[in-house]
Amino acid sequence: MQPPALLPDRERHRILYHESSSSSSTHPRASSAVTPASQVLVYVPQSAGAEVEGIDFSSADIVRSLPEAVDRLQSGRYQGVCVWGHAADSVRFLMESGGLLEELPEAVVLLDLDLHILWSTSQLAEFTGRTESLIGEKFYDAFGTPEILGPDFCPFHTAIGSGESAQSRLRVGEKAYFEVHAAPVMDDDVEDVLPDFLLVTVRDVSRDMAQRQKLSAIYQAGLELGDLQPQEVLEMSVEERIELLKSKILHYTQDLLEFDTVEIRLIEETTKSLEPLLAVGMQPDAEGRKLKAEATGNGVTGFVAATARSYLCEDTTTDPLYLEGAPNARSSLTVPLILHDECLGTFNVESPRPGAFTNNDLQFLELFSREVAMALNTLDLLEAEKATTASESTSKILSEIAPSVDQILNDAYGILERYIGHDQPVTQRLQNILFHTRKIREQIQEVGESITTNLKNAPVPAWQNRPLLKGKRLLVIDSDAEVRSAAHQFLGRYGVFVETAHDGEEAMTMIRQSHYDAVLTDIRLPDMTGAECYSRIRDIHEHLPVILMTGFGYDPTHSIVKARQLGCESVLFKPFRLDQLLTEVEKAVSEPKPLSAGSSE
Repeated sequence: MQPPALLPDRERHRILYHESSSSSSTHPRASSAVTPASQVLVYVPQSAGAEVEGIDFSSADIVRSLPEAVDRLQSGRYQGVCVWGHAADSVRFLMESGGLLEELPEAVVLLDLDLHILWSTSQLAEFTGRTESLIGEKFYDAFGTPEILGPDFCPFHTAIGSGESAQSRLRVGEKAYFEVHAAPVMDDDVEDVLPDFLLVTVRDVSRDMAQRQKLSAIYQAGLELGDLQPQEVLEMSVEERIELLKSKILHYTQDLLEFDTVEIRLIEETTKSLEPLLAVGMQPDAEGRKLKAEATGNGVTGFVAATARSYLCEDTTTDPLYLEGAPNARSSLTVPLILHDECLGTFNVESPRPGAFTNNDLQFLELFSREVAMALNTLDLLEAEKATTASESTSKILSEIAPSVDQILNDAYGILERYIGHDQPVTQRLQNILFHTRKIREQIQEVGESITTNLKNAPVPAWQNRPLLKGKRLLVIDSDAEVRSAAHQFLGRYGVFVETAHDGEEAMTMIRQSHYDAVLTDIRLPDMTGAECYSRIRDIHEHLPVILMTGFGYDPTHSIVKARQLGCESVLFKPFRLDQLLTEVEKAVSEPKPLSAGSSE
């Protein structure tokens, strides 16, 4: 065991103690310690009382209080210490186990009540990066200018004032974090209000904090990757979509995960080839290498794509699967891009150091890769690459005119509601406006489909995969213009004629005057709840299918429960996937429903 480090120069002390007994008449351990004069310090607690009478301590310095004992030790002239008492009190423990404490990963520090350092293990110097002695310096000054993060912003004063332990966390610089625990040291023989010292432990929690911050940052990165409004995406070309995604992925890979060499490949569905999406830091030959999603003969990337299992290559020089990628790479980490149990491709990073990646890196990259896969799905890149200029132009035109068409329909229906039964010529003119407004939109759709059909190697129209949707009319009720626009863009690809309303009353007017195959409504409308909207629709058209939309966990008025009690069977929880929306709409319009009385086209 190392000697106790109670002196600034850490001189060796011979630590002896005496276990008192009422029947003892001799004290060999104590007497053996007191040899050269003034070279042995004897700490005799006040509670020892008469039991020390008759013992010759003339060759030693005797102190009766704990603060005085520590103060004497700081003089540095003692070669031994004798602690007199029953049980191992705090100071005896400190003196006897000083060497043992040096083996701990935490720093152990003894402070006076002014927070000056009286003694510490060598770990404190390592944590603070200081080479000179810290004895006598104030605790916080030893760390420079630390930021106190709590939960207790005055842990030392709390420990002094309450007599109880207190803890807090410090941040030093950008990436160093320390957990500080302060406990008061009381003299058992003196009933003081305040402690004599503070015993402080300091633990380096930088790695734990880095992992927590990285997890939080990955979550935020996922939100950022998916934070693209539908109209923004659909206004972009295929190349613009890909570049947007690549820039975001690269930003987070380098700044968040701190990987400089990156390669992402996507699986081509028909040929199973692995097509490069993003490559930074890779050799040109490796970047252009033809690979397939096969477990053998296609390197680590092909293996991961085929098996959907992550692969950690500790040493590229000995790994049988590794194919040369980045210049001088000595280790690599490759994870699959998984979306709904389907492997979309691979995410690969490499390092010039062997064994550079840990299991933590593996877990973080797997989490991030799932966010990337979701972003790929949101942007619909795989489908966008197959789109033709004609179909994109048609979609763009329709998305541009959709708000204006909806506004004309909303206004016309509002006026028509007031004139029905009062002025037949005006009513007929309004119905003509409604008919021709819808016809403009339908003719644009028909022209776009005819052009696409005549193109060589034209892709299969999306509506052919969902034939029940083509030509159906859907009313979408939502106060959010972005949601209304997205409904036009996404459902329009499948031949659905979407019309929208801003609130419940506007929707009721449209439902009374026109035919719809189904209604899609948010449960939070400006003028009514989802349950009220559902009930009103049922009063107008008993058989009109209604789909409710809501965010996860958001239903303060219990609209979903109430609507289900009234017979509603379809609920979509935001954010939902496009295929979920299509499935619910398809189910709603799959059976013909009777028209409401008096409705018009």
